[in-house]
Amino acid sequence: MKASQFHIATLRDAPSDAEVISHQLMTRAGMIRKLAGGIYNYMPMGLRVIRKIEAIVRQEMDAAGAIELLMPIVQPAELWMESQRWQKYGPELLRLKDRNDRDFLIQPTSEEVITDIARAELRSYRDLPKNFYHIQTKFRDERRPRFGLMRGREFTMKDAYSFDRDRKAALASYQIMFDAYQRIFTRLGLSFRAVAADTGAIGGSASHEFQVIAQTGEDVIAYCPDSDYAANVELAQALPLLDERALASEPMQAVATPGQSRCEDVAAYLKLALQKTVKSLVLAVDSELEGESAQAEIYLLLLRGDHDLNEVKAGKLPGLSGFRFASEAEIVSHFGCEPGYLGPINTLKPVKLIADHTVGRMSDFVCGANQAGFHLTGVNWGRDLPEPMLADLRNVREGDPSPDGKGRLMLCRGIEVGHVFYLGTRYAEPMQASFVDEDGSKKLMEMGCYGIGVTRLLGAAVEQNHDERGIIWPERIAPFRVVIVALGLAKSQAVREASDALYRRLQEAGVDVILDDRDLRPGVMFADWELIGVPWRVTVGDRGLAQGLLELTARRGLHTETLSIESLVAVLTERLAA
Repeated sequence: MKASQFHIATLRDAPSDAEVISHQLMTRAGMIRKLAGGIYNYMPMGLRVIRKIEAIVRQEMDAAGAIELLMPIVQPAELWMESQRWQKYGPELLRLKDRNDRDFLIQPTSEEVITDIARAELRSYRDLPKNFYHIQTKFRDERRPRFGLMRGREFTMKDAYSFDRDRKAALASYQIMFDAYQRIFTRLGLSFRAVAADTGAIGGSASHEFQVIAQTGEDVIAYCPDSDYAANVELAQALPLLDERALASEPMQAVATPGQSRCEDVAAYLKLALQKTVKSLVLAVDSELEGESAQAEIYLLLLRGDHDLNEVKAGKLPGLSGFRFASEAEIVSHFGCEPGYLGPINTLKPVKLIADHTVGRMSDFVCGANQAGFHLTGVNWGRDLPEPMLADLRNVREGDPSPDGKGRLMLCRGIEVGHVFYLGTRYAEPMQASFVDEDGSKKLMEMGCYGIGVTRLLGAAVEQNHDERGIIWPERIAPFRVVIVALGLAKSQAVREASDALYRRLQEAGVDVILDDRDLRPGVMFADWELIGVPWRVTVGDRGLAQGLLELTARRGLHTETLSIESLVAVLTERLAA
């Protein structure tokens, strides 16, 4: 490819709505152009990156035994009604009607369609296991699309779905896909972690996210540098921070704390450590009954004053699925005062009390007195109030003990680029995807699903690989691996002949190379390729040719070395192979 025949359209400035560096740099490098909110044109330079990512994904999926097919972007609503997701999915699901007033949707994912295929095609245990995948456009109507490709509405995803005879076989398929994902992201040249994760709207029981490590990531990852433990902070287990509960040493008494409604303010006012305080959070779960008897169930959750509630963990506790935060009227009705002075002692109505594990080991702690302007000090379990139900309620923090007992947790930010789920019969049961087993019995298929955000990977790779000059693509997914910059090509026959000869030799060696034959100033050409992020640049100019030399510059670090014309091809191909 020659630059004069390609489309290179770099920009000096990023658009004003580009909030993150990947959005800024990919727009400036001419890789994407915004069409509408969260919807982008992928320009020729960006599309080359996408195709390279897809090629690696296909190679590893095929090697893992998955079979490629292609499912439609538009799906009938009937299948989603069968799976019960038509009502549950929410406004992110773009719904539409055809000319006959039938309901359809633009797919955000394809569990229903692939399950429909499986129940029609996989009839016997002899047909299992199977793993189908496709790489297809998806659409999720994000309320606030932002961060360019990181949270767009239209995107390309590879989604795969495994079907097995039983749980054991399904978990084996899950492991095969987990291993394939490790290979994919390693080959893409990304720094990543596989972390235990919540299953979310997809459903299922086992789940791992693949997170590209980047400071701009929306997700927080807890990991142990001394072991393999890693989990999304929503799922990371928070161990109790006290080895055991100390004996009570103070009497319980009410103390005035006028205007001090936050734990931080109470601790400062009483000249106590924040870790001595307990915060009260009131949750409500609405009854399924109707009428006057439809009273919400009220829960009081207790956390140490310096800890934060993990809502995902809370929602998984028995009885708390679908919880909401209680209204002020409900709080006053049960506690007799407004928020800010709430506590577990002397409530007006019974509430279900759940304490975080750390709170369960506290003694002589401070909590609200259920009276405006007052808190209780010297509160102790067993003496002043009954032993609570204990649960893991909080977010982990940096320095917490690792759940595997092998060190302390660290926190970092990540960008989710892949997710694997073990689904069990979550879709097979409502859609009756069954097979005839070896003993003649009819059984439901066990499923797994496995997604990779192909276009999101562009943004994640840039977030992780850039400098003040532009993008630094990992070599295997760069739009071109080598660019030959010919200085003064239009005026110098020597430069033209040397550049053309080098271009042909690299092509013959199988190198993905572009020859920049544009008649531009050297600084403009260098700036373009540093912005675009091609890993290797060969500079051909009259001055070097006079000495039989060429310059080879690595984009990462911009280190330049001078090589003879004879040795450059051998050196470059060796480095590309490495």
